[in-house]
Amino acid sequence: MPEPTLHLAVALDGLGWHPAAWRLSRAPVEAPFTSRWWASLAGEAERAALDLVTLEDSLDLQSVLPDRPDGRVDQVRGRLDALLVAARIAPLTRHIGLVPTTSVTHTEPFHVSTAVATLDHVSGGRAGWRPRVSARSAEAAHFGRRELPPLDPARPDDPATVRLVGDLFAEAADAVEVVRGLWDSWQDDAEIRDVATGRFVDRERLHYTDFTGRWFSVKGPSIVPRPPQGQPVVAALAHAPVPYAFAARHADVVFVTPTDAGHAAAIVAEIRAAEETVGRIDPPLRVLADLVVLLDDTPGAARRRRDHLDELAGAAFTSDAAAFTGTPGQLADLLAEWRRAGLDGFRLRPAVLPDDLTAITRALAPALRDRGLFRAGYPGGTLRDLLGLPRPANRYAAPATA
Repeated sequence: MPEPTLHLAVALDGLGWHPAAWRLSRAPVEAPFTSRWWASLAGEAERAALDLVTLEDSLDLQSVLPDRPDGRVDQVRGRLDALLVAARIAPLTRHIGLVPTTSVTHTEPFHVSTAVATLDHVSGGRAGWRPRVSARSAEAAHFGRRELPPLDPARPDDPATVRLVGDLFAEAADAVEVVRGLWDSWQDDAEIRDVATGRFVDRERLHYTDFTGRWFSVKGPSIVPRPPQGQPVVAALAHAPVPYAFAARHADVVFVTPTDAGHAAAIVAEIRAAEETVGRIDPPLRVLADLVVLLDDTPGAARRRRDHLDELAGAAFTSDAAAFTGTPGQLADLLAEWRRAGLDGFRLRPAVLPDDLTAITRALAPALRDRGLFRAGYPGGTLRDLLGLPRPANRYAAPATA
């Protein structure tokens, strides 16, 4: 039996992931603040039959500093709300998954739950959600509900940092649990919609979530009926043991950041161990590796593009994910090599948009198909179907009897 093909996603952010992308992009500088831009990117990804697009977001302006604004004026600052962008894209696409990012540190899970459930309804079952923690004190200052101590990423083992990270991910875990509970608070057959009898809803099939924890107290039920997927796909970005454990317990897909094939194999092993430790009973996590990609027709042309971008930025590009510079064919070979480490697929971050996205869709995807590593089209169904994830049973429904 042939192995399943790769899952392929793209991470969309502004005019690209390189800080100088806006200086070289073929798109107008104002494009990321228009709905037409996001629709065009999603449409391009869908024409290549990619599994999903993710949309970045945060509660503070972009910054090169770890815990405060940087005051720079030579890089793009500002963005549109990812969930609202996804809702705008939904009716303009038919197959591709839409996975916006939201913070769970300063937002109410009830609001997030209804928004993502609504996205799943209006997209016909193609919604996902990437919860992220907001560790920066500048983000907390926008809300005034609490103060967060400065986070020093250069000292990850500092006791204060360990406590802060632990608390943030514990809060995120509660937030996801609340959201998932609210998605289940309507059973699938709660809506009767019988005009003749005048019964629209079966109140016995609406449920209180009654969640009480350290950070949230949520009664429920949701105001939105159960999403078409039952549970929209939850994705997490993880770099270390604490987020690996969070993903193992609460997510369906995890994005990881290996530096090479050996590192990828080690990360996959650590995630599988985390799944065992937390007693995961859901299907195994779909593990996708992140790569920033800068592509061109020849290796030399790709290097020159990167050098030019770095020169415009005034510094060599750095990222939490590894960066690949070369041709689409070379990238296809690299993905084939890394896949043997146990990865289920890849989430590619285009360095410059739309240039590197079109290189992915029009050159990389065909190269992967030529190698038997990527499908030719969409099989139909929901995002869960596309990722090979079953539709979860409702936690409040009585189990079926034989």
